[in-house]
Amino acid sequence: MPADWTRKIIHIDMDCFYAAIEMRDRPELRGRPIAVGGARDRRGVLTTASYEARKFGVRSAMPTWIALRKCPDLIVVPTRFEIYRRDSARLREIFHTFTDLVEPLSLDEAYLDISHLPYEPAAVAAEIRDRIREELALTASAGIAENKLLAKIASDWEKPDGQFEIRPGQAEAFMPPLPVRKLWGIGQVTAKRLEQMGVTTCGQMQRYSLFELHRHFGKFGLELYEQCRGLDDRSVEPHRERKSLSNERTFSDNLITLSQCEERLGPLYEELLEDLAKRALRLPVHKLVLKLKFSDFSRTTIERVATQPELRAYKELLEQAFRRSRHPIRLMGVGVRFARPEDSRVEQLELRPL
Repeated sequence: MPADWTRKIIHIDMDCFYAAIEMRDRPELRGRPIAVGGARDRRGVLTTASYEARKFGVRSAMPTWIALRKCPDLIVVPTRFEIYRRDSARLREIFHTFTDLVEPLSLDEAYLDISHLPYEPAAVAAEIRDRIREELALTASAGIAENKLLAKIASDWEKPDGQFEIRPGQAEAFMPPLPVRKLWGIGQVTAKRLEQMGVTTCGQMQRYSLFELHRHFGKFGLELYEQCRGLDDRSVEPHRERKSLSNERTFSDNLITLSQCEERLGPLYEELLEDLAKRALRLPVHKLVLKLKFSDFSRTTIERVATQPELRAYKELLEQAFRRSRHPIRLMGVGVRFARPEDSRVEQLELRPL
């Protein structure tokens, strides 16, 4: 291994994975704006969109009716998760020919630790992408760096069908001009708060001390302090256990009534189901979770033991959570917690007659 590399991490991210598979299998769709998933009603939510569709502002997790308004010629095709899972399994077979240290993030995305290989990581990444093109007729983008944070940022740098490398020692110059929106966990609301602090780039964030960032953002401020400097000591975890899955939405206009909240709950619920299917998770559900953040920035979370994520149950949780504050709603989130072995043991003890 070259002396300047302490770790060699590759982040592989497939280019419009679902849409690319549909265009590969149906050549008549190539070059046209297409989206995958999402019934043609107000509850349907898109899973992904081709680059041609993205030019019109169409994106994943967007309600179908909004996407069709932005792009009237959009072709919406149904999901075929059995095909996506099949190709994802073939992707992982390719990854495992290079390393056993593979951490899948979803069907179309993974980290690879190739520190043990005596080759330049850029050459390995190029070979992986060539194998994907030859065996699956699909394209992938890659990011190469010493840690997971930088590798994931880099994989987005030359999309689609490209790769970008941040070599050891380059983060010090690479990070300062980087927009803070590129960092993990920074959404619209946090970005706006940072902008009010005069922070739009990582260099501007670096001017704030660890104490100041913690005072503004709590525990997340500690992560921001390291992220804006490109620091990340997380290892690639091949057998990482997922404990939960959720999604949330911050609303541009606060929701005042329960009926307004219920109207927004439907798309969030559909998106959760899509995410569960997309990630090919076969873990048993143990609890349903609903979170609300109010206009005064207070928040509440409510859970219920259940084995299936049902919209009716989420509506009941919403009604209970809504009553906990008189303030309007600025954020809503829905999710599931997965069962662990001890959960079933606890339930058996609870059900055992005395």
